[in-house]
Amino acid sequence: MKTRHQITALVAMQIAPVIFGLGIIAVLMIPALNANAMYLIPLAVAASFLISPLIAYRIAPELRTARLYEDSPRRAA
Repeated sequence: MKTRHQITALVAMQIAPVIFGLGIIAVLMIPALNANAMYLIPLAVAASFLISPLIAYRIAPELRTARLYEDSPRRAA
């Protein structure tokens, strides 16, 4: 497994609850959406699991390169 995919898996697990939370807040705070909450909450769950790997895949290379240019005592030796 490539390093990018490993980072993507770790980051996706952190992004999914954030996207889910945004979806739930939108469903519960907007009265028109709240009327259909029975259908929209499962949709928010599915959307968070489908969208989070895509966002994480895009973020993963930036997290990897940030470590390459870090000035830390571990790399100075």
